[in-house]
Amino acid sequence: MQPPPKTLNEAAAEILRKCVAGYSSPPTETELLMTLRWAAKWRSQTIGSALIREGGTVVRSGPFAGLQYVRRTGDGALCARLIGSYESELHPHIEAFAAEGLEAVINIGCAEGFYAVGMARLLPGVEVHAFDVSAAAREACAAVAEANGVTDQVRIGGEFRGEDFAAFSGRRALVLIDAEGAEDDLLDPGAFPSLATMSVIVETHPGARPGVTDRLAQRFAPSHDVLRIEQQGKNPPLPDWLGENGHLDQLLAVWEWRGSPTPWLVMRPKVG
Repeated sequence: MQPPPKTLNEAAAEILRKCVAGYSSPPTETELLMTLRWAAKWRSQTIGSALIREGGTVVRSGPFAGLQYVRRTGDGALCARLIGSYESELHPHIEAFAAEGLEAVINIGCAEGFYAVGMARLLPGVEVHAFDVSAAAREACAAVAEANGVTDQVRIGGEFRGEDFAAFSGRRALVLIDAEGAEDDLLDPGAFPSLATMSVIVETHPGARPGVTDRLAQRFAPSHDVLRIEQQGKNPPLPDWLGENGHLDQLLAVWEWRGSPTPWLVMRPKVG
């Protein structure tokens, strides 16, 4: 007989015990920080479970308010998505692009569909093309699209290649990309000229590709107005019960699980 699956608390305790057992003597700052990060992930997940018990998997605020989402994500940060504070630095830009009238959205690295389905709901009738190399992510994105009634609007595919941008040439398209470093290969208007007329929001990953943020900004500077955005602190409206918790819980509820800085670039084609 298989043993019962570990609860979240049991799994977290086992990881923390292993962390402490492996400490140097005395423990290094890196070892202590790793343990803290694991503990923070545990608490973030317990808060996420409480949010779901309290109000289900609906996104509470932000441009995607009302989106029916998932109970678990591949990269964590579920709390921030459900609260609506996730990547709030991008909210005004998302809303501005939506107001300008788009003909297509290209979401590369769609994961469970937070952006793909969120944009479909925000832009009724606009085609959203969602891509991810993970079959599990594609399956989850399809389920979220169905739960939100936009299955016909969201078109899901696997690996996206740079030459695929040509299929959207001449359309008012927004590229939303979070590709864990592959943005360095894909976002090259010299190699893929269709990009010269597309708007782009990209999360860059200098930890994976050193210098990628500056490199992309330089590539697009001749054709685009380029804005670099750094992550900021979060202070969104919180459920009453969470607002009554300690300050640490409030911080962890909006923590996005980033291990290092991942600046965004918002790039608009130049006018004239």
